[in-house]
Amino acid sequence: MSDQVRIVEVGPRDGLQNEKTPVSVEDRIAFVKALVGAGLHTVEVGSFVSPKAIPKMMGSDQVFLGVRHLPGEFHVLVPNEKGYEGAKAVGAKVIAMFASASEGFSRANINCSVAESIERFKPVVERARADGIRVRGYVSCVLGCPYDGDVALQAVVDVSKTLFDLGCYEVSLGDTIGVGTPSKARQMLRAVAGSIPMPKLAMHFHDTYGQALANLYAGMEEGCRVVDSAAGGLGGCPYAPGATGNVGTEDVVYMLEGMGIATGVDMNKLLAATNTISALIGRPPVSRVASALNAKKR
Repeated sequence: MSDQVRIVEVGPRDGLQNEKTPVSVEDRIAFVKALVGAGLHTVEVGSFVSPKAIPKMMGSDQVFLGVRHLPGEFHVLVPNEKGYEGAKAVGAKVIAMFASASEGFSRANINCSVAESIERFKPVVERARADGIRVRGYVSCVLGCPYDGDVALQAVVDVSKTLFDLGCYEVSLGDTIGVGTPSKARQMLRAVAGSIPMPKLAMHFHDTYGQALANLYAGMEEGCRVVDSAAGGLGGCPYAPGATGNVGTEDVVYMLEGMGIATGVDMNKLLAATNTISALIGRPPVSRVASALNAKKR
């Protein structure tokens, strides 16, 4: 496993949108700058959604404009054509869209069936491809749903393949409520890789039950080499009661570097970025490595 792993930092979007305390545009720009300065060059910086739906993502256009000159690739989430128009207007080169593998979650999250969500997806992907904008697909609830319980592997495969066939360059598989275990993560990745090449897949695992790193390792053994993570373990999910944030970027970097896999991330600079944003939202980092390093400093 000595080859490279690409980290997609999702703290500024998937993390902060689910924190209780809103963070200003200026502070979000500073956060992204600090993450890039720490060596994270693929960062999800905002979401072009209705401010009524997700008020903490207000000003995502300003955040994007404030960081687009930096070296790196900056992603924005768009839920529909209106969101796409906003992303295109600021010059986004990569957008992300999402669908659920579970009907219950789809209805609770975006008030439509999985099939209906895919229909919403299609015109956006078509426009993006025509405009030369790359599209990354997210699939939620790949290892379990807060409403439906277990999710059939075939449902995960079907939604993932649909997104890939529509034109997504990469499909990120999300354990939204963090209930997966290594054997289930392995089976899920193996099943999806039967329809989509493994290099086109990413792992997006939450750490609710403390299984995220073990699940990532199992996925890496299967050959997956892209990991979504959030500095400090930011986030959660408003539609998944009890769900903690994404696996902490510090934890991922510590594991990978300890395995001899270079990440290019400066841990001290990453920790500084995490501590600054943690102070702004008024709670300590959830990341075990960040907590341990902070304790050592004290």
